[in-house]
Amino acid sequence: MPKTAVHFGAGNIGRGFVGLILHNAGYEVVFADVNAELIDALATTPTYEVREVGAGASTRTVDNYRALNSATHEDDVVAAIAAADIVTTAVGPNILRFVAPVIARAIAARADDLPPLAVMACENAINATDLLREGVVAADLGGLEKAVFANTAVDRIVPVQAPDAGLDVTVETFFEWAIESGPFGDEAPVIPDAHFVDDLAPYIERKLFTVNTGHATTAYHGFLAGASSISDAIAIPSVLAEVTAVLEETSALLVAKHGFAPETQAAYRATILERFANPHLDDTVARVGRQPLRKLSRNERFIGPAAAIAESGATPEALVRTMGAALHFDVAEDPESQELKELLASLPASDFVTKVTGLEPAHPLFPLVLAEVDKA
Repeated sequence: MPKTAVHFGAGNIGRGFVGLILHNAGYEVVFADVNAELIDALATTPTYEVREVGAGASTRTVDNYRALNSATHEDDVVAAIAAADIVTTAVGPNILRFVAPVIARAIAARADDLPPLAVMACENAINATDLLREGVVAADLGGLEKAVFANTAVDRIVPVQAPDAGLDVTVETFFEWAIESGPFGDEAPVIPDAHFVDDLAPYIERKLFTVNTGHATTAYHGFLAGASSISDAIAIPSVLAEVTAVLEETSALLVAKHGFAPETQAAYRATILERFANPHLDDTVARVGRQPLRKLSRNERFIGPAAAIAESGATPEALVRTMGAALHFDVAEDPESQELKELLASLPASDFVTKVTGLEPAHPLFPLVLAEVDKA
């Protein structure tokens, strides 16, 4: 029987990572997006290519997909999800609240005799599927027993694409998609390139506090050093030293909290640095550093680990220095960096720290971040 997966987000990550893996697993992929130009291109093109660069590079052709405009053809998207096996997202955590009501409609309309719909948010955020589920519950349309919600941890660097790339996507060869197995019981979907784990929390935090923290650290220190690409930035000794120091701090936290073997985490950290140095990716510090307000929020890649380290009685010096560097990230095309600049100019330093980071003055990390804001 044919298998179908509906994926929200037809951008580079959707096509070059999640969509590719679902295609390789034998699913017909239905891309849903509000970008009319992109959806129209997908709807009129039978295939696109995913070009993996780095060690073991290869090119994969993706076919057997459809494309729906979720802004103008919401009913069609609802019908597709109601009959699908899987629905996934790669839209950004802030957009999940707009996707949730559509999924809620589909779950409510799903036939009772179909297997439960597997719902998985593939975002760079901790427990993003829980956030998506909250939106579905808030829609209050019922039928939740007809869906299974599972958190995931995803990892693949997808850089800015060449202007003439069209639908084709260039990605790194490395990828990881970890899915919590508990919600599925014995009925987990078959996705050979993903792996199901009993406890997802260590994988989520390891990825977020190593890959995402390290990537953003490279971007912010690289921006201050005048680098344009991530590979150029990590080649600057002072930037590499800052990234290495940050990852040593987060690695110590991960080893203590989740029991990773120190040598295993050290090898993982070394792999991450090699990935950042991949010259074939041509990723930019402007892209990686964008949305600094989100990246500086309470449960994200800097404040999250730094707060835990401070609560343990240690001082996350490198993480705090990087937060200071992030305050100087100024890219005209990034609205959040401009909002950050406005907040710095208009708010007292203590109010800025609370508003942006969610830290209260009594928290041991607060005075350290406050000192960086005072210097900005």
